[in-house]
Amino acid sequence: MLLLTLVLVVLDGAIANVALPSIALSLHAEASSAVWVVSAYQLAVLVAILPCGALGEIHGARRVYLIGVALFTLASAACALAGDLRLLILARFVQGLGAGAIMALAMMNLRLAVPQRMLGPIIGINAMVIAISSAAGPGIAGAILSVTTWPWLFAVNIPLGIIVLLGGRLLAQVQGTRGTLNLKALLANTLMFILFFCGAERIATAPVPGLLLIAAALGCLVFLLRLERGSKAPLVPTDLLATPAFRVAVTASVFCFCGQMLSAIALPFYLQHSLKMPPVMAGLYMMPWPVATAIVAPLSGRMANRLKTAWLCALGGGLLALGLLIAGLSPPDPKGIVFLIGTILAGIGFGLFQTPNNRILLLSAPKARSGAAGAMQGTARLLGQTLGGISMSILFAALPVTIALHYAVMIAAACAAIASLVSLSRARYEAGGLAAAAT
Repeated sequence: MLLLTLVLVVLDGAIANVALPSIALSLHAEASSAVWVVSAYQLAVLVAILPCGALGEIHGARRVYLIGVALFTLASAACALAGDLRLLILARFVQGLGAGAIMALAMMNLRLAVPQRMLGPIIGINAMVIAISSAAGPGIAGAILSVTTWPWLFAVNIPLGIIVLLGGRLLAQVQGTRGTLNLKALLANTLMFILFFCGAERIATAPVPGLLLIAAALGCLVFLLRLERGSKAPLVPTDLLATPAFRVAVTASVFCFCGQMLSAIALPFYLQHSLKMPPVMAGLYMMPWPVATAIVAPLSGRMANRLKTAWLCALGGGLLALGLLIAGLSPPDPKGIVFLIGTILAGIGFGLFQTPNNRILLLSAPKARSGAAGAMQGTARLLGQTLGGISMSILFAALPVTIALHYAVMIAAACAAIASLVSLSRARYEAGGLAAAAT
């Protein structure tokens, strides 16, 4: 059931991108305005994920998680019925708030549902499901749009959401801790992510205003940290970030997802510009990455029970960097064989990195702080992907496409290599404090 909701969230993000041209045409909207159908969802997830993690710890993970599922399902119905772009964007924002609760508390519910010895394999299966959903999303969207209209892309979420809500009683019921959410901290968190997101959207076309908005977001972060100084359960989990294993896992995740997003944008352009492939063929050539990740992720979960996760993550980051360099910087090959080898290596590396890194991130937090740990995991992923998108926008704005793609691949490989080295530095922390922290 937990996996089903993650499939819903991942698929929804993937299919909305494909549907944008159809939505713009149907609602008589400009393409630049229709992009907010995707952006509103991403912004809402960023705004909601840390507060939802805190609310899950205060009021109980199951309750807040199921409220998130209900909100996501109702907003999906609103998206399907929206006959105006502004209503659709509003519904997508509400849908993103529900998705934020799902992303923040899926791991906490998972940790409460399974024995600790099974967390590695389960997290691996989780990564496999997400990889398959990401890969299948565009194809599913295309299949639906070939037989019906775009509202059905959102309507399919409704029965699946109802199934999850009906099965919600199967989740572990654990009482939350006493406490309340600091409203000033909530407002500072919301403003911080809105300013950061708006700055990131503008930085390629209007660098100065974009940088000013990002600087203002950093100011909000400083204010938020000062506001919550001394708190036992701060919204930004500084208590968990003080733990070296947790801090290293979060840092490595940001770099890894930054590289992943850069390559996810750059490599399709490389296939179409350098190898002269049509878009459909380029999409097929991108498939080996998620397929390799889906195969390797469960295996790396099992290996994480026997080997130091620092070694597995370092190896995964190294393979990801090597695969990106092979795929993006090798001499053009009309058949794309070298590219396929590179993407397979990158997919293996990504799967080898993600499962043990997520495992160590979750287990290095006490069970009572699993909501904050899960929220921080999602925030690290979104922050890395946003930084990757910003970097790609700057490169496209500053350089010719061919040169920008080469720099993008090199930066992506550098990010993966940094994630590898950062993970390796964690080896000395794993022998001692992790088991104590997990209780």
